[in-house]
Amino acid sequence: MLKTIILLIVALVVLPLTAYYLDPQFTDLQWRMIRVTGTSALIVATLCFVLAELTNNCSQVDKIWSVVPILYVWQNAYLTDWNPRLVLMACLVTLWGVRLTYNFSRRGAYSWKFWSGEEDYRWEILRKNPLFNSRLKWTLFNLFFISFYQNILIWLITTPTIYATVPGAQALGWKDISVAALLLVFLVIETIADQQQWNFQNEKHRRIKNNETLEAPYDKGFAHTGLWSLVRHPNYFSEQSIWVVFYLFTVVATGHWLNGSLVGAVLLILLFQGSADFSEGISAEKYPAYKEYQKNVGRFLPKLFK
Repeated sequence: MLKTIILLIVALVVLPLTAYYLDPQFTDLQWRMIRVTGTSALIVATLCFVLAELTNNCSQVDKIWSVVPILYVWQNAYLTDWNPRLVLMACLVTLWGVRLTYNFSRRGAYSWKFWSGEEDYRWEILRKNPLFNSRLKWTLFNLFFISFYQNILIWLITTPTIYATVPGAQALGWKDISVAALLLVFLVIETIADQQQWNFQNEKHRRIKNNETLEAPYDKGFAHTGLWSLVRHPNYFSEQSIWVVFYLFTVVATGHWLNGSLVGAVLLILLFQGSADFSEGISAEKYPAYKEYQKNVGRFLPKLFK
């Protein structure tokens, strides 16, 4: 909890203040990029809220999470008249988005009625929490956190494309290629982790459906082999790493390690911290062996000493 509070203070107070005093003033082009993509984000957030309220399905943001970042980065690439660095960044985000969209779609999240589809099971569990035991409370939570906060966060993780266009930025070079290669490494790790979990859950449910005995490793009920034997959330770790690495493009462009676009990556880390807490609480109640798994396997990084 203390770590989360410290990170939140850094993200919401220290980083913006540092950016204000240390970052050069935005150019007209950068302000235009903020206006165009920021307006797009607010429109998307509003649509997510309205659709969630009309359908009682709060996974509207989940459906567009892997899609709208592609829109924002390509909007910025276009506004810069196809700046080479931004084109590279946009291509990488597109690869990330296509992969994540595919992984999400095969779990039944999309249908021809784009507002329908399967809702994340965690929202239904959260609705039963005493904090959200009335329609008004849930509507406000949907408005401020699910729809608007998360959509603003999605927009913030793409803002390195804005900072990478500062006047006098370094030309595209080998450092950018190195950053791109590192990002692709984490993308591959995330892909492997998601596939391992997909294979595990499919085989487990196939055995249950056919009344077969759940032998090891399926007897525990949760993925804990392959990458999942090293850390409890290899996909979450990779996702966070991807956007931290994405931020490094601004470091290459400006030559400075700190700027305001780091806020997005830090807030994303905080979101995954909370999401992991919530998901693991559910898993610990559902699977008797999960608490032992938590003791022996690190959450995002391997445990060096057990």
